[in-house]
This record gives sequence, C-alpha cells and structure tokens, in this order.
Amino acid sequence: MRTDRTAGAPVSGDDQGERVILDKHVKPAGHTPDPAPTVVELSAVAETPWQSGVGIVAPYDFALDRELWRWAPDDVSLYVTRLPFVPVPVTVDQASALSDGANVARATRDLLAPEPLVVGYACASGSFVHGADGQRRLRQCILDAGAPEAVTTSGALIQALEALDLRRIAVVTPYVDSVTGRLLNYLAEHGVESVSSVGLGLLGHIWKTTYSEVVQAVRDADRPDAQAVFISCTNVLTYDIIAPLERMLGKPVIAANQVTMWAALQAMGRQPVAHGQHLVDATARTAA
Repeated sequence: MRTDRTAGAPVSGDDQGERVILDKHVKPAGHTPDPAPTVVELSAVAETPWQSGVGIVAPYDFALDRELWRWAPDDVSLYVTRLPFVPVPVTVDQASALSDGANVARATRDLLAPEPLVVGYACASGSFVHGADGQRRLRQCILDAGAPEAVTTSGALIQALEALDLRRIAVVTPYVDSVTGRLLNYLAEHGVESVSSVGLGLLGHIWKTTYSEVVQAVRDADRPDAQAVFISCTNVLTYDIIAPLERMLGKPVIAANQVTMWAALQAMGRQPVAHGQHLVDATARTAA
C-alpha cells in the first residue's frame, strides 16, 4: 500500500481526503503488479477517536454482554471479565459465592491493564445478598484492588432511586423467594418500601427469560401506590422493553443492567445511550 502523503505526517485540516493506492488482488511473491491499481479515497481524519473504558466484573454465567454494550456511547469500550464458576444453582449460596471479596479483587486487577476509568460489579444478587454493609464492602474491594472508581449493581440501584426521588417501588425478580427476600431487606435498609414483589422462581438459565415473561411479571407486580418498578438481575434482558413498559404503566421502570451502566458512565462524566428511558432522560436534564 502507498499513499500520496508521507507516512506519519500530520493531516491538514484543509484536506478533503487522502488517496490510497490498493492493488485489487493479493499477488504471489515475484508477481508483476497490474499496471492500473484501484484508487480508493479515504477521508482524512484529524484526530484518532480515542476510547474510554469501563471494566465489568460479571458472574460466571453472565450471558448478556451485548445488552450492556447497548447503553455504551461509541467512544466507550467495555472490558468484561467473569468470576470463577460455582457449581450451585441460583440461590443465596450462589449469590454469597459471587460476592467473595478475594475473587472480585482478582477480577478487578485483571481489568486494569487497559486503564478503565471505572469498574462495575454487574451482579444484583451478589451485591445485595449481604445487605447494605455487604454492598459497601464489595465496592471497597474493587477500589482497594486499584480501580479509579467503582460501582455495583445494587449500589447503583439506590443511587438511581435517590436521583429520581423514589421511595415506594414494585419489584420483579427471576429469583426464588429466599433471594428475592434478601433484595427486599436490602431496599428496606435504605428506606425504600417494596409495595409488592413477583419472583419467577428460576434456579438457572435466567438469560433465557423472554421479554413477554418479563412484561407479564411487571404487570403482575405493579400497584397504584408503586412509584416505579424495578426489574432485578443482570442476566435478564430489558433494554428494548423499558421505554414501552414506562409508557404502558405511566411510571419509571428501572432495571439492573440499566442502573449498572448508568452509574458507571455517570462516574466518568458520561451519559448512557437510551431511547425514552426515564432514568436516563431525567438525569441527563438534571446534569444539563
């Protein structure tokens, strides 16, 4: 490949494009090139589009990497790593294992080489299973491991509720009752009343929960006195249904992956990419 500009020379702001000469086909060694190569015009770019990074510590069974990326602006990359496998179903025991501070610290250190501006622990149950103190300890583990900023899903939930001034919510979870109960206790510690809750009772393969199942659970959980509905678990798909549910219910609907990405991006001074989601729209107006 050759160009009409010296390699490494700066691009002039007046340049409209850069002529790049490319052979049409790769030729074997020693072959005489075609006399008339293809000419391709590439736009001159004055600055490299540098990426900022968000580190993500996820459970071993997390299957929704693409869901998190949908909230990320084009110039923000996600660096995702997973916690060690635990051979137990989705129970309190699993959540406790996922909140192991040594494993979370190790995963955090694994993410630091590309220099993320924040590390997010993307697991709801693992960050609420031991209550408010457990959430704070988990976040501190991430900071102590070297992360410049840290958020957890359950910490982000409280941050989002406070930002929207919500104190009474309905709760939807994919969990068995013992895990859902830990979430309700966690919310109560923060002065948030759970006016109703619906748990799907799943012990595994949560990422296979359909949109229609989530929508029905939200409809079942909603109450007139609920100011909002929270959909728990980062392994539940929600991006496409948050805004339609909000229009249907006439109130905010917030979800685990949404609050995780919202809080992580807020920590680095950015806003999530979303369409008609109340949490994102309301806090963007506040920031402006």
